[in-house]
Amino acid sequence: MKKILVLGEIRDGELRNVSLEAVAAARKAVNDGEVVGILFGNKASEFASEMIKHGVDRMIVSEQEELEQYTTDAYKQACLQLLEDEKPDGMLLCHTSSGKDLAPRIAAALKTGLVSDVTDIEGEGEDLVFTRPIYSGKAFEQKSMNSELMLATIRPNNIPALKKDESREGDVSSVTFDIKDLRTVIKDVVKKTSGGIDLSEAKVIVAGGRGVKSEEGFKPLEELAEVLGGAVGASRGACDAEYCDYSLQIGQTGKVVTPDLYIAAGLSGAIQHLAGMSSSKIIVAINKDPEAPIFEVADYGIVGDLFEVIPLLTEQFKKELMAQA
Repeated sequence: MKKILVLGEIRDGELRNVSLEAVAAARKAVNDGEVVGILFGNKASEFASEMIKHGVDRMIVSEQEELEQYTTDAYKQACLQLLEDEKPDGMLLCHTSSGKDLAPRIAAALKTGLVSDVTDIEGEGEDLVFTRPIYSGKAFEQKSMNSELMLATIRPNNIPALKKDESREGDVSSVTFDIKDLRTVIKDVVKKTSGGIDLSEAKVIVAGGRGVKSEEGFKPLEELAEVLGGAVGASRGACDAEYCDYSLQIGQTGKVVTPDLYIAAGLSGAIQHLAGMSSSKIIVAINKDPEAPIFEVADYGIVGDLFEVIPLLTEQFKKELMAQA
């Protein structure tokens, strides 16, 4: 392939790490060809150099009003105009809520194929092979594409970003798109989350199930997550019991995560939950029931009361981190 476009994402005023992972995926696919980065919205120009230093050859940015917040119509029109102007061999997007919404609409408009939720790319040129999970993560399939335009979304935390090269330079061009007939306009965004690190990009996740027993029961998990620089997640059971907000739900009907470390506290390990976290690199299970299904997928298991184990882990990690400081 000679040229691949990569649509990065800015969220809460920060460049999402999956944007850099998508750049790394593009570099694997294009080899010595050109990788063109794209950023829309506020601060797009500020983060252009960051993407260049992580492997992009040149950047296209737009901070026009219609692209300040993600809307399907505006982003679709902008991307289709870019594809027409640049005529690339492929385009990669992030497998996030917006990427999952946008990619199939672009594919439908151009009548081209799409491989979603990609965890690895092998080969080069027309012989690219994409790996993606199927059957809720129980198996993986490999796909190739024969359409004129290669279109794919990259799952966070699977393809490592390239090492930052401070010496890399590239052209940054600002463009304005002809965006019209918008059916949706964002007036305001009201968030209802616990704040902190995005679950889909967290390297460490401490998740609770019905075993936390109450909203108050999540506090020890939050303390441990804060010490480890991670995020707090939950099973659907904990969300249904109103122990926490549904924004924390991990599983088949929630978010799919692939952290380096997943600590499951008071979680039985229902198959629907496993579908959302079984690809985690290291899984630690804490449960009073030694027969809990979560132990079957765990790398390390602790049979005990989470309200006794979690505080002990928190204190031990604090000591270790202080010793390293």
